[in-house]
Amino acid sequence: MQGLSLQRCAAGDSAAYERRNTACDDVVIVAALRTPLTKAKRGGLRDTDAVDLLATVFKAVLERTRVEPGAIGDIVIGSVLGPSSQRANEARIASFFAGIPEQVPVRTVNRQCSSGLQAIADVAAAIKAGFYTVGLAGGVETMSLNPMAWEGGINPRIAEFPAAQGCMLPMGVTSENVAAKFGVDRKTQDAFAVKSHKKAAAARAAGKFKDEIVPVHTKVKDPKTGVETPVVISEDDGIRASATVESLGELRAVFKKNGTTTAGNSSQVTDGAAAVLMMTRAEAMRRKLPILAVFRSFAAVGVDPSIMGIGPAVAIPAAVEKAGLTLDDIDVFEINEAFASQASYSVAKLGLDESKVNPNGGAIALGHPLGATGARCTATLLNEMKRRGRAARFGVVSMCIGSGMGAAAVFETGGEIDPFTTASPVAGKQVLLSKDAVL
Repeated sequence: MQGLSLQRCAAGDSAAYERRNTACDDVVIVAALRTPLTKAKRGGLRDTDAVDLLATVFKAVLERTRVEPGAIGDIVIGSVLGPSSQRANEARIASFFAGIPEQVPVRTVNRQCSSGLQAIADVAAAIKAGFYTVGLAGGVETMSLNPMAWEGGINPRIAEFPAAQGCMLPMGVTSENVAAKFGVDRKTQDAFAVKSHKKAAAARAAGKFKDEIVPVHTKVKDPKTGVETPVVISEDDGIRASATVESLGELRAVFKKNGTTTAGNSSQVTDGAAAVLMMTRAEAMRRKLPILAVFRSFAAVGVDPSIMGIGPAVAIPAAVEKAGLTLDDIDVFEINEAFASQASYSVAKLGLDESKVNPNGGAIALGHPLGATGARCTATLLNEMKRRGRAARFGVVSMCIGSGMGAAAVFETGGEIDPFTTASPVAGKQVLLSKDAVL
């Protein structure tokens, strides 16, 4: 009898239900959406600025949940390449475009490729600390308009610090270092990349991305005439369903003579944005909002900058342990595919079941809009877990981080009560059954 709970049945009657331990101060996610991801310089969002991308996802999560904009306690947006103060202003402007009132503050965060996930972790921590009850997190990157580049000079003292020198390596060189150090050959990388495209193509064909993608009403400019044409971008455009190991094998190495990292087995440079609406469980219940997931844990760890791609192999165990779980407890992993070398190494190093990893493809097929990737991966993960229902309880988002880090977060499906699955359909008009019975 000591193990029994006498708490009130949330179904409103005395029917038997399987229960979970829940807390009203759990930080939960009630909406996770993204724009399509399109190829930088060539894709459908190439002429769309950060303000319009962010405003699109801001409006979408608020409309979907019907949360009044003034209830948001803070907005935190991940961004990497946009000029710092300018991007902060753009995020603020986007909030006005989305109908969010002036009393709602906005800030940006930059932890390289994990910026979108860091924004989610920051909002979760603030809600847990009681700073506010409802928060909006996300990320944005316009790699068409803000290409990757080093600004200014380099401190000459870097010559005295070998570890610091690794921070200056091009990311592709760190991929080659991972491949060489851990024996990840070219064929393994190309095969990994092909699987990413095949899975993404199958997911798109099955309509799996429709629940997470918000169409963007924008314009594209003819580079020769300057004529602008209105368009609606509703799908990712980097997926190559026809990719094969043979076709990728014809591509030359980009970063090292006789190397193994190519444009075909690396993530695509991409434009896109994503947003995640978070609140306490008590607030979600008060508003009668469906709970996509509970934010359970987060970990950011440092690794050797020259092999920065191994970050997920270190960060995932750290985050999973903080959640009181083991790797075997995780049902779905969304691991950012910065490069096939590091992603395949991380999966092998952790001994993960490959069927659990990026079931709908990853950044090699979908793209890697740096500041938005963490939030994009979260949207993809949570919508996949929702589709699986009871078959997926725990999920992980993880990525490597430029300058030598890794980050990971653990999410748990958030329904306060598991669905009653032993009921069977009953024919005819029934007036005495529980309102939760299957009819």
